[in-house]
Parts: sequence; structure tokens; C-alpha cells
Amino acid sequence: MRLMNSLKISGVALTIALAGCVMSATAQEPAAAPAQAASDDGYPMVSGDFWEVTGVDLKPGGGLVYAKHLATKWRASQEFAKSQGWIKDYKVMSNYYNRAGEPDLYLITVMADIPNGPESEAQYVAYRTWAAATTEQLSAENADRAEFREIMGTSLLQEMNFRD
Repeated sequence: MRLMNSLKISGVALTIALAGCVMSATAQEPAAAPAQAASDDGYPMVSGDFWEVTGVDLKPGGGLVYAKHLATKWRASQEFAKSQGWIKDYKVMSNYYNRAGEPDLYLITVMADIPNGPESEAQYVAYRTWAAATTEQLSAENADRAEFREIMGTSLLQEMNFRD
């Protein structure tokens, strides 16, 4: 539920931010030549996939327990989301040279797009059905993981690809 709500909020913020970037970029560009194709406005990049990146701080002694959780329940849920076409890929990255205050791990989910409100709700219902769990049970499981890890924050990034 937290993920879906954060995606909804992030989606609105991202839309506003991207609109600002596009407006400022186009305001600085000269008018396109009439012969230039409509699909090529001269901007050298095109928007790509969304990457949700969550920073995780492992509490002392919690590494093995959390690794087991990631390798089983988290991985299974990501594979379910992938099989439904909701995500394209997922990764776990270790912050090899983390400094004080930085996450130990990064959980990454790659999506082609962000679901709107009704799509997000339908995905959550389908996930709960697949997990055979209520919202209360899923929330309790998430709270139990606080014993061995702390979520430091989540960022929603969008890949920017160079035009050919």
C-alpha cells in the first residue's frame, strides 16, 4: 500500500517536474525549422523507463535475515509483478563503499510507466489475491522487517536516452 501511495505521489511530482524541464528546455531553443520533422524537435534526449530506487540500512546482525527475505518473498513478489507486465526488471545492489548515513543496499524496480489511480488499485487487489493476504497482514509483515532493516528513502528516477 505504501509503495502504491508513494508511486501515486511521485507520479504527480514527476509530471510537474518533467513539465517544468520541458518548458524550460523548449523556451531556450530557437523555433524549429519548417522542414524539421514533428517527432524531432531538436532535443537530444527521449524519456525512458522509470527506476524506483529504495535505500535500505541493515541493522547489526540483520544482513542474513534480510537477504533471506529478499531471496524468497521479495523476489517472488517481484516475479509476480513481472509476470503481470507491471514491471520490466528488478535488482538488488550493494553499496560496497557506503559511508556513514548511506544505505547498505538499494532495491531497484524498473517500470515502463507509472500506473494511474484505478490501475494502481487494481494491481494492489491482484497482488493481495496472489499473496493470499489482507492489507493488515501485509502491513504487519512489513513492520516485522523493521527489526533488521530501515528504509532510508525511495527515489523515482526516469531514464533519459539519447536520440539516435
